Amino acid sequence: MKKEQILNGNVYLEVSMGDIVMQKDMDAIANAANAFLRVGGGVAGAIHKAAGPELEKEAMTKGPINPGQAVITKAYNLPNKHVIHVLGPVYDRDIPHDKLLADCYSNALDLCEKHQLTSIAFPAISTGVFGYPVEEAAPVALKAIYAKMPVLNSVKRIRLVIFNERDYDSHIKALKEL
Repeated sequence: MKKEQILNGNVYLEVSMGDIVMQKDMDAIANAANAFLRVGGGVAGAIHKAAGPELEKEAMTKGPINPGQAVITKAYNLPNKHVIHVLGPVYDRDIPHDKLLADCYSNALDLCEKHQLTSIAFPAISTGVFGYPVEEAAPVALKAIYAKMPVLNSVKRIRLVIFNERDYDSHIKALKEL
């Protein structure tokens, strides 16, 4: 598995290539959700399929959510304890898209702290059907996470799980620019 990591304070930030539903060593995974927290396509579809129908039943009771918001559910059939659902911005519709995207990562990390989770894996939020160019999204995501790392107490590992080589390369470039 391809990966690179950095340390900031007591927290490791890692960028790896892989499948978000296969992060067995993480307390939580983040879901790039839709506003109503229903089964969708892309990342949300894969997470819901792996977790089973109970995930949607619980998640729907916590929606709708707005861009940048995060809510937590159990993980059901996934190997994790929790799924943190975030609604990323639709590029050039939800403005300011960079702040809303950063809020997704920051608010998800706040939920991890609140629930005393030690690790979370994120997909590349908003870079699929929401149209956020990965070259712009990667630096926003990594800067938001990096800025939050010094104030985290329970969270010790954060992983960005990138699905394809081109997007992985964009995230590694952004990681090296931190």
